[in-house]
Amino acid sequence: MSSTSSTSSTSSGPGAPSALDPAIAARLKRSADGLVPAIAQQYDTGEVLMLGWMDDEALHRTLTSGRATYWSRSRREYWVKGDTSGHVQHVKAVALDCDADTVLVKVDQTGAACHTGDRTCFDADVLPLGPGPARNPDQALGQ
Repeated sequence: MSSTSSTSSTSSGPGAPSALDPAIAARLKRSADGLVPAIAQQYDTGEVLMLGWMDDEALHRTLTSGRATYWSRSRREYWVKGDTSGHVQHVKAVALDCDADTVLVKVDQTGAACHTGDRTCFDADVLPLGPGPARNPDQALGQ
């Protein structure tokens, strides 16, 4: 395991001390469990790849390592995208939304972004729209 793919321990995880710049930390609006949603987007096409969750430390690691790092709510540990699958997210830019309650991580995705093997987590289940003008769901999703 690389030094950037630390797993959880009693001193890590949401609410634990972090090396995140205090000015950034002060701006974040976190959920009750100390997390912010992080949208991964392909930097050159705008394709939305996936949604993950970050606490202050995951955001710090993302900003300083050049690799997208998330907090797994189910495993209760940090994970660096691609460390086990090889489907790496190289970080190109990171931004907060206007309310500072969501992070946008622009990445260069290698391979599939979704754990199912799909290119994105939004490929498999496009929902039908209600009655109205004929719509092409592929065009609406920018495909």
